[in-house]
Amino acid sequence: MANDYAFLAFNVAYLTLAAVLFCAERLWPYERDWLKNDGQIGADLAHTVLNKSAVQVMVAVGAAFGLAEVALRDGGLHDVWPSDWAMPLQVALAMVLVEAGLYTAHRLAHEWPFLWRFHAVHHSSTRLTFVNTGRFHVVDTTASILMSQPILFLAGAPIEIFKWVSATTAFIGMLTHCNVDMRFGWLNYVFNTPVLHRFHHSRDLAEGNKNYGENLMLFDLLCGTHYYRPYRPSSRIGIDQPMPATFLGQLKHPFLGLKLFGREIGATRRRGRSAPADAAGL
Repeated sequence: MANDYAFLAFNVAYLTLAAVLFCAERLWPYERDWLKNDGQIGADLAHTVLNKSAVQVMVAVGAAFGLAEVALRDGGLHDVWPSDWAMPLQVALAMVLVEAGLYTAHRLAHEWPFLWRFHAVHHSSTRLTFVNTGRFHVVDTTASILMSQPILFLAGAPIEIFKWVSATTAFIGMLTHCNVDMRFGWLNYVFNTPVLHRFHHSRDLAEGNKNYGENLMLFDLLCGTHYYRPYRPSSRIGIDQPMPATFLGQLKHPFLGLKLFGREIGATRRRGRSAPADAAGL
């Protein structure tokens, strides 16, 4: 019953935030041009519901919570996690540990051409709004989960910690993509903010290949990839590579040109069209 209530409370809070941001984007837009329909709302929502949400629920909530439960029950990892700490401190520790994996996965998605194929789906959006928060290819999302959640498994974190981290990540993700004119000051050096994420979506690689943090900017600061300047980021975002306009087309596109057992996937259907660029850029 308690788990059902927590799930319901999260969804009510998430939808409430979405409603608030929907109104705020129209009252105080950062870029008024981003309010125009780009024809991608259907694809954005499909990615959110069928990819981001579905994968996180099935993997992070189902399998991951089950593995954590087994680890705790068997006692192998029971003494590793500081369960005697106050819950806010446990959540803070978990956020840092998970961020190490999220930062690595995100940076690899920009610097490794194979992963960029899938991450490019997210960066192909030509505007930032809370609606395209979950615009991620299923392979991209799965890679991020597999490189971050096991860290908490190994530390023996209890189920409650997984829930808090997942919820916090969902809320911060929606905020970082929203088209609302806000100022964050010193918080730009602690959390991922809309301002920092707008630089990250820039077509200029000097700005775009920065700010890889999902929630926290700790590893960007440590690794020299934090980027924050007082000027206004360009509203011209997106990628130079082609990207299909449909949801199913976007799911299939990263696989085109890949070789499986020595044969190029989709080679016949793609005859006469240029292959996706191999360079990991925006």
